[in-house]
Amino acid sequence: MNHCRNLIMAHVCLLAVIGAAPAPTETVINDDKADGYKGIWFTLGQFSEHGDKYSGGLGTYTAKHIPLAVYTPEADKTFFVYGGTRSPQERHLLMMASAYDHATGTVPRPTIVHDKEGVNDPHDNPSIALAEDGHVWVFVSGRGRRRPGFLYRSVAPYSVNAFERIRERELTYPQPWFIAGKGFLLCFTKYTQGRELYWATSADGRIWTEDRKLAGMGGHYQVSREKDGRVITAFNYHPGGNVDKRTNLYYVETSDFGETWRTAAGEVVTTPLEDVQNPALVRDFAAESRLVYVKDINFDDARRPVMLIVTSGGHQPGPENDPRTWLIVHWNGASWDSHEVTRSTHNYDMGSLYIEKEGPWRIIAPTEPGPQRWGTGGEMALWHSHDHGVTWKKVRQITENSPRNHAYARRPVNAHPDFYAFWADGNPDEFSESHLYFTNRDGSHVWELPYTMTEDREQPRLLR
Repeated sequence: MNHCRNLIMAHVCLLAVIGAAPAPTETVINDDKADGYKGIWFTLGQFSEHGDKYSGGLGTYTAKHIPLAVYTPEADKTFFVYGGTRSPQERHLLMMASAYDHATGTVPRPTIVHDKEGVNDPHDNPSIALAEDGHVWVFVSGRGRRRPGFLYRSVAPYSVNAFERIRERELTYPQPWFIAGKGFLLCFTKYTQGRELYWATSADGRIWTEDRKLAGMGGHYQVSREKDGRVITAFNYHPGGNVDKRTNLYYVETSDFGETWRTAAGEVVTTPLEDVQNPALVRDFAAESRLVYVKDINFDDARRPVMLIVTSGGHQPGPENDPRTWLIVHWNGASWDSHEVTRSTHNYDMGSLYIEKEGPWRIIAPTEPGPQRWGTGGEMALWHSHDHGVTWKKVRQITENSPRNHAYARRPVNAHPDFYAFWADGNPDEFSESHLYFTNRDGSHVWELPYTMTEDREQPRLLR
């Protein structure tokens, strides 16, 4: 790797001599490897009668880090990132990148893209994007203005062997979307007056526009997706900046690389959105005294937005804040429809919504009670809807009799049927190991990524 680093530095210096680019003081190339797939364990430390507000194996946390994986047929690989650690005895956060090779059914030793140097908080977890030239980009989250975020680019296309640090910047909950022919549109959060939503664009990932505020009503959490150059986002708001009172549901979209933002009905909105009652409001959950936890967003067959949320009676875990209701909120072309999917045991149960051209709509989520009943996560289940989200049926329990709760089932971009969702487990009640898993489209098989590796490439272990 030193040889590679020296070649890169020589190339940069030559460009500086001929005036094509300034010479940086240092080019950082990270290519260190871990000896297996070990997820980060975390506790928020906000305890009440039924345990912490959230805790456990949070390697694929949060719902606002999007995407965590992307499949590309050019390489026939699913590239993915997660928050990991070197040892089951450690709580030392490392930004990990890897790729599942669908041709060989193997994974390499994960690459440590960035060491958070003593931080154990998975709010700093990474997200991923794949540029049209095949380079893998990793966006490492910071935490407000206390800890910076970082942008990394793979040294070689379609590879996770080594990463070059591109820049450092204020960046929380990164949601990078690469739009062909234009570049990156990055949705993210800054801790300005609360956790406010911003966006910025870049043709090459190196030079960025100024940060522009999308919403600032006291604070927000958002989930977004991109398709054919159209970026859609759903978000809640935090009354008085209090995340424990998060409520309401909003929606906007852009089809012109962030130049204008519109409602689902096509009305142009003025940004930043600053009034709680505004055209982007989908449903006034505050009037219903319900909290809103936004989980996922997708497009239906007619390219209309579909949101997956959980509503709750309060922020603390336990039965007193039931029901915790999973809802589909769907734009029908003229108005928003809401349909119940199921109910589960924790506000931070998080799953993903899949909508494809053929077959049923699917949800993969930890909707079933796990071994730590009132903690984050549970047992993973597969749900189907054959009527565009109106009614739902649990068709399979993907995990059963687990020693630790499973949490944060994540949907890859262009998800391949053989690597359809991936997640981590962990005991939310006490410090534990955290293993990483993935499942296929029909939930009939579950694989565990190798926790400890002795070879450079190994096959994940088939559990069922």
